[in-house]
Amino acid sequence: MRYHVGRLIAHLDIRVSDPATALPFYTAILTALGQSVERLEDAINSDELYVTASGTTGRVTRDLHLCFQAADRAMVDAFHAAGLAHGGRDNGGPGLRDYHPGYYAAFLLDPDGNNVEAKVDERVTARSAPVIDIVIDS
Repeated sequence: MRYHVGRLIAHLDIRVSDPATALPFYTAILTALGQSVERLEDAINSDELYVTASGTTGRVTRDLHLCFQAADRAMVDAFHAAGLAHGGRDNGGPGLRDYHPGYYAAFLLDPDGNNVEAKVDERVTARSAPVIDIVIDS
């Protein structure tokens, strides 16, 4: 089987009710997934994911299911442990799921109740590139 994964989403902003709780949670899980995290004022950025304070509107992201890719089972396990240690709640511990063969995942609820998942698809035998590099000429 072969399928294409491209850059469908330019960026995603998760607005949180309490940055003091949510930012350490997201920093920990993203770091466990091998991502660099940039600290901003009342926000973080990792690749094209932003986690920001709800601001003056008070609108908070709710009922979101977000799944991150992991390189292997150990990374899924580390994601789950880091999330629990930083205010996340268990929503399904690391393990194989019956979605398809080789679907190894873990689920957490972030401090605002969003369902955050990390998974590895063990059916994948090769990727065309480890990352997508985007160059902007100025």
